[in-house]
Amino acid sequence: MKRLSKKQMIIFALGQLGWSLLGGLVTTWLVTFYLPTSDDMAVGAIQYIKPGLIILGILTLLGLITFICRLFDAVTDPLIASLSDRSNNKRGRRIPFMQIAAVPFAVLTVLIFCAPVDGTSWGNFVWILVTSVLFYGFMTLYCTPYNALISEFGKTQEDRMFISTAISLTYFFGLLLAYVPFAIAPMLRGALGFAWSYRVCFIVLAVIGLVAMLLPTFLLKERDFVDSKPDRTNAFKSLTATFKNKDFRVFVGSDIMYWIGLTLFQTGLPFFIKVMTKDTDGASVLYYMGAMTLLSAAFYPFVTKFVKKFGKKKLVIFAFFGLALAYASAALIGRFWTLSVDPFTIITVIVAAFPMALLGIIPQSMVADVAEAEAVTTGQNREGMFFAARTFAMKLGQSVAMLAFTSLALIGAGNIDKTSNDIAPTGIGMLIVAIVAIVFCVLGAVVLFFYNEKKVMKTIAKKGDEAFLEAAEKDRVPGEK
Repeated sequence: MKRLSKKQMIIFALGQLGWSLLGGLVTTWLVTFYLPTSDDMAVGAIQYIKPGLIILGILTLLGLITFICRLFDAVTDPLIASLSDRSNNKRGRRIPFMQIAAVPFAVLTVLIFCAPVDGTSWGNFVWILVTSVLFYGFMTLYCTPYNALISEFGKTQEDRMFISTAISLTYFFGLLLAYVPFAIAPMLRGALGFAWSYRVCFIVLAVIGLVAMLLPTFLLKERDFVDSKPDRTNAFKSLTATFKNKDFRVFVGSDIMYWIGLTLFQTGLPFFIKVMTKDTDGASVLYYMGAMTLLSAAFYPFVTKFVKKFGKKKLVIFAFFGLALAYASAALIGRFWTLSVDPFTIITVIVAAFPMALLGIIPQSMVADVAEAEAVTTGQNREGMFFAARTFAMKLGQSVAMLAFTSLALIGAGNIDKTSNDIAPTGIGMLIVAIVAIVFCVLGAVVLFFYNEKKVMKTIAKKGDEAFLEAAEKDRVPGEK
């Protein structure tokens, strides 16, 4: 079978840009749009749903919607993975699903923000719930087959690392595009009003995301590069067999810890900066987040070289401890100085950049390694199920982190008005968030020590993989003789 050229790998990576942009729009703007603060209301924002922590005193209505969507994901992730793994479509097992999903995925991204009633209404709640569930369903329909192609298109370790690097770059670029409405919407507000100033931005960005998602499905012919046979195992048996793989169980356990820690950090860093430095408009948040992303991207070209020297497992463990150090630095923001630029903010950005580069690239290739090793050992091609399980671990970790952040960040707030949208994290609450994030990062590193990289790499090594195999030979698993 053919190998993808570097140009074709970049075309493939555009699909990641598309779905990360659409996913970023919803995760970034859902709360901002539907739970406006008093400042937003003063410039024309509309209250579409009942505000405050009204579900058991710890969740907003949007929190409940997110929880329901994650339950839905628990069913759809393995189901779609199984359908893709079992497909015998003449055009391939993955790309036909991606083409079916792309248009409704993009349309639903916009519809989520088009609640029908201009005022607080349970009808709006139902609208947001239904469109959100469908959004995540079509997101899974695109992403699960897409991720499975990482293993199938990556014929060698060099190819796999290049693809992982490219899709990590496009992932972050897609997320950055999701922040564009921060700058554009205020300029449109006078002519279009608050809601439509954002909706127009969402429509334009959704079209960009749609084009990016469709390009690889039309420009790459899957059957030219992949000759895998359909897996005939049903969804439940396939999922069970996937988790029988010890190294994958270890990886997923570590990965859940990673996503909890990372989400606490990404969610909390803007609050560390705003709460602890008294930055009322939050403009500096964009500068620091952008700087951290660009600095992280600057390390990307060197990651493959480091993998050849040290192996994947050691670098990911190093990255876990690096992130823990960044969280410790973040916890010190605003506690010793009242400067306009706090030194610990700069330290946090610098320290976090390299670990985020490592964790943005290497874990995807590790899943591809384990999936290929399973196919070599058992003859069953279940790449889709392996990546679906990893995706679910990501969503589980993110959900746990969001629930934890909501509760932990408010510790020390005293008697708060739980019916308000202006519920602000406290200094002590943010310190506790940082400590919890550090604990999960350390746990992730400890769990990953039990991943047997040497065995996996020996199983899948091909001509040209000598440097990667030599690095993996140095791997040691606790208890192994």
